[in-house]
This record gives sequence, C-alpha cells and structure tokens, in this order.
Amino acid sequence: MPRICVYGAGSIGCYVGGRLAAADADVVLVGRQRVRDDVAGGLHLTDYRGADVRATPEFVLDTDGAAAAEGADLVLVTVKSAATPEVAEILGRALRPDAVVVSLQNGLRNADLLRAALPGRTVLTGMVPFNVVNLGGGAFHQGSEGGLEVQDDPAVTPYEAVFARAGLPLTRRADMDAVLRAKLLLNLNNAVNALSGLPLKAELSQRTYRRCLALAQREAYATFRAAGWAVARITPLPPGWIPRLLVMPDRLYATVAGPTLAIDPLARSSMWEDLEAGRVTEIEWINGEVVRLAETLGRTAPVNARLVALVRAAEAGGPRAWSGDDLLADLRAAAAQP
Repeated sequence: MPRICVYGAGSIGCYVGGRLAAADADVVLVGRQRVRDDVAGGLHLTDYRGADVRATPEFVLDTDGAAAAEGADLVLVTVKSAATPEVAEILGRALRPDAVVVSLQNGLRNADLLRAALPGRTVLTGMVPFNVVNLGGGAFHQGSEGGLEVQDDPAVTPYEAVFARAGLPLTRRADMDAVLRAKLLLNLNNAVNALSGLPLKAELSQRTYRRCLALAQREAYATFRAAGWAVARITPLPPGWIPRLLVMPDRLYATVAGPTLAIDPLARSSMWEDLEAGRVTEIEWINGEVVRLAETLGRTAPVNARLVALVRAAEAGGPRAWSGDDLLADLRAAAAQP
C-alpha cells in the first residue's frame, strides 16, 4: 500500500486526504495545530451528490512535516500558494528520490516552484475544480461538481486505482498549463464572492455580480491571448464564451447555465473562508497573476488590479459585503481610468 502524504491540511487537503483514507489508503495529513484540534474526532466528508463517509487518517503538525514526507511514495501539496517556497525547501530535504509530488494548488506557478526546488524528482501539475466548505468539527463538504485532473505521466499509474476507489478519479491531461489558466479564469470569481459576502449560489444567481466576474474574465482572457497562451476548455462552453453567458438576464442565465448553478447552497469560495478566518488570501496568486502578466506585456489589467486592492482592503478590515451594483460600478470606474 503506497504511503500518501497530504501536505497542507486545509479544506481541500482534509477532503481529498480523508476520501483517500476512507478508501483504505495509507494517508498522513500535515497541518496546523488549530486544524488538528478541529479534526481530533475524525473527518466527516460529504458531497452534493449524497456521499457521506468518515475517516481518521494520521495527522501530524506542520513542524513535523519533513518526517511525514520522508516515507511518502506520493505527496499531494495542498498548501496556500504563499507557503509553496517553504514547503518546497522542506520536501527537498526529506523526500526519497523516487517519490512523486503533485501540486493541487491554485495559481499558475506552484508546480514550477516545486520543480525548481526538487531537481531530479517527479513533480506533476494537478487541478482541483470543485469547492470544499469547512463546516467545522472535522466536517468538510464538496459543494460543486468536477473531478481531479493531473499531468499525464506514467508516475500516476500506480495511484489511479486508489483515487478511483475514493470517488476521486484522476483525469490525465497533456495540457495542464492551459488547464490551470482555464481554472484561474473561473477562480477570478473567488474575489467577487468574497467581497459579496454571499454563498456562491446566491452570488452567481445575481446578474450584477456575474457582470463583475465577466469584466475580470474578459480582461484576463485577453491578457492570456496577448501572451500567446492557450486556455483549455474545462467547461461545456469555450473559455472565451463564458463572459457572454454571465451577462445574460437572470432568468435566461438560469435556463442556459443550469449546471453552473447546480451548486450546494452551503458552498463558499476559499477566499471568503480566508477573510472570515482573518487569514491572508491567495488574491496575489489569482487576480494578481493577471496583473503581473499584463505588466510584462506593457498592458494594464485595471479590473483585476482593483479586485486585488479591494480584497487587500478587506483583509485589513475593509468592506466585505458589497452589493452587486456598488461593486460593478467600482470596477467599471477602474476600467475607465486612463
């Protein structure tokens, strides 16, 4: 039985690691004391389709992360992007030469950072498309659809069966860079959701918030195209068409985009959870990526830059319950600046 180390016991780490443990995988979670206290009674994992499983994987504190990684065959990195350099340094000292590392993180550059710190080792890019809500007391709920995607590599083969048993089948992709860009376009909603203060379904049901997201997506997509970067199709619609769908009137949007609204009423963005817990968000690794890329091309990305500024202000105690009308007017004003 391969040893699987999930490095980063947040919502995604606990959910994925817990589902694997419930399928009898040998799993160790690496996380902080507050998380270990919260999951001391075990993990209760549910999803929007009715799954209901319990698991009690081994849990070690991040201070002991190196020891947990030493014996691992597979390491799933699920820490926030800001922690990637630190975790990469730890793994560089601890991992066996034949260990496989998969980044299941937001943003575009985490797998590259891990590869640079782990020369000679197999480091693969992965993507988690679904949302997981921490309900407290060790309960984690998958509130939206999608399956795990991972870079196509023979190193994945020994682990496919256990992921399938866990209800988390792996889809191999040869175009993971393009997949991450497509995921980032969807993740631009994290900032809108966090600033709305609403559950995802309630936010996406309102046209004004969707218009905010459409502004950010159009800007990001145009920036990717200017850079000559491909964007994968990971939704029924091509990525460039999604903003057209978002700006439709509510009733028409609900008719055309039924699956988009097939989100559990409990679902929230991870950025909302970070603000709620008083943690620094991943805004610099999502909207901030668009802003930095635009700068390297001699362009601007004012909508995404404004969302970065608003989320940074919210981290410092600023407004976190913007109405759709107010947020849309603010973003349009930013876009209109010379």
